[in-house]
Amino acid sequence: MDRATEGWICGFLGVLIFSGSLPATRIAVSDFDPLFLTLARATIAGVLGAALLAALWQRKPDREDYIPLAIVSLGVVIGFPLLTAFALQFITSARSIVFIGLLPLTTAIFGVIRNGERPQAAFWALSGLGGALVTGYALIHGGSASVAGDFLMLGAILLCGLGYAEGAKLSRKLGGWQVISWALVLSLPMTAVGTLLAAPAAWDGIDMPAWLSLGYVSLFSMLIGFVFWYRGLALGGIAGVGQLQLLQPFFGLTLSALLLKEAVGWPMIAVTVAVILCVAGAKRFAKPREASVGSALEISAASHTQR
Repeated sequence: MDRATEGWICGFLGVLIFSGSLPATRIAVSDFDPLFLTLARATIAGVLGAALLAALWQRKPDREDYIPLAIVSLGVVIGFPLLTAFALQFITSARSIVFIGLLPLTTAIFGVIRNGERPQAAFWALSGLGGALVTGYALIHGGSASVAGDFLMLGAILLCGLGYAEGAKLSRKLGGWQVISWALVLSLPMTAVGTLLAAPAAWDGIDMPAWLSLGYVSLFSMLIGFVFWYRGLALGGIAGVGQLQLLQPFFGLTLSALLLKEAVGWPMIAVTVAVILCVAGAKRFAKPREASVGSALEISAASHTQR
């Protein structure tokens, strides 16, 4: 298996895991305060990450790695979970699809800014089309709107895209699971203290679904999903593999239909098929046209020889 194929497989597994995050968060915030939920999930995952790093004798990051790790922490450990948890108090999980559909574009843009990736023009066209399909579907079927909820989700998507791109770049040096583990450990002193301060005054009113949801977002959304996701981005390219996130809303809606009894009709299936085609096309055009560059150099060399 070549590196690019492995990257797309790892990215797909990461998207599958992340697809349960918003439905689980929606369930959890019915009983937990959003701030406590964010800090608790990061603390649980941070303890597990620290144990994993210690058990496998991983060396500490270099001094220059701590700023990128802080950016990862800000984006995916604190920023995205906290803002989405607050947003889901104002909007439905279906409404959040409007913004999840924009995540591949923000990830690709930050990939260009932070990593110098240069996809072809066709990539941006297919990426934009896929985002438009997801956004259009969500606007029609996304439930009630809220200005506060929408702005919170927009901020969450921007921070998440930055965290994805920064973590993917760093994972080429440290490894995928090491990046998220160190990012969690870096924020652990703050999240652990915050968890204690934000803990509920009483625990007897919290139902089992909320506890199970907390377990899911702590173990899978906060740690295991990133093991696959950062490896996928590092191997397959941030801009290209990032397009797999276009599938996340539909996987999430399927889970919402199963867990929250939301209806899933033929329009969602049709849009999903169209998005899959966009993802396949974006994969093809995610790399620069090296052949064209090579041909141009050959022509230039031949012309110089003739002169």
